[in-house]
Amino acid sequence: MVLHVLTHLIDENFETKTVGVGDDVTLTCPRDASWYSTQLFWLRLVSGDLPEVLGGTFSFEYDDVHKTPRITAKQKPGTFVMIIDKAKVGDTGLYFCVKQERINMTVLKGTFLQIKEPSITSVVQDISQDPVHPGDLMTLQCSVLSESENNTCPGKHRVFWFRAGSDENHPSVIYTHGNRPGGCEESPEAYSPQKCVYSFSKTVNSSDAGTYFCAVAACGEILFGNGTKIDIKGNCTMAVIALSLLSAALAISLIIITFLIHIIKTKSCDSSKGNRTLSPINKKKY
Repeated sequence: MVLHVLTHLIDENFETKTVGVGDDVTLTCPRDASWYSTQLFWLRLVSGDLPEVLGGTFSFEYDDVHKTPRITAKQKPGTFVMIIDKAKVGDTGLYFCVKQERINMTVLKGTFLQIKEPSITSVVQDISQDPVHPGDLMTLQCSVLSESENNTCPGKHRVFWFRAGSDENHPSVIYTHGNRPGGCEESPEAYSPQKCVYSFSKTVNSSDAGTYFCAVAACGEILFGNGTKIDIKGNCTMAVIALSLLSAALAISLIIITFLIHIIKTKSCDSSKGNRTLSPINKKKY
């Protein structure tokens, strides 16, 4: 009810903001030095608690800083800011900046701040695999760990596989698991993460060498695995053999051509000599 009333008081100056656990948060309130006899306050309202004053200042330039171990309220040019260092789930609530002129109070800015816990804690991928040969079946695995106890985001993971080859400028999507749940298992221990394993299999050829990445999307966030490098064994050997055979064929062809040219020249010379010898004998005298 309080949130509803304040929303109408603030009107267009009300906003919602969502950040992750551990992020730094900065909220800004306008400040005009020309306001006469005016004070500004940052207040916080958390469900179940009374409003809490986080810091105050004057409308004119004032160097004083209100600081607690994680929250700082201070002036900046034309503004009065409130900074939360490494936000926690307990910081979720309504924050509003109030202008007080004598007995009048006006809400200048309101923010409903939501601190969101990550639904995915980590993505673990195969570190390395033995070299594979063309025609082999390659299988990669991607393990997704999530805090099932605290996960308030519905829906399943969407898992994508990318390949970054040496001849490509950008990784290309080669497979997606869609909304299938994969092989998920609950840990028997309380508050332990849930583990889901996604596999990708492919019969490789000589052009499939490269680094393969899995990417997991869930609840508006995406995490990447560390990548698995795949080497296709035999590519260089086959190329060297083919080049050697081609070179040998070329050398043999040159030898044969040289030999044929030599034979043709030799026969031509013998034929010329024979014609010059017979001409005087065949000449008749009258």
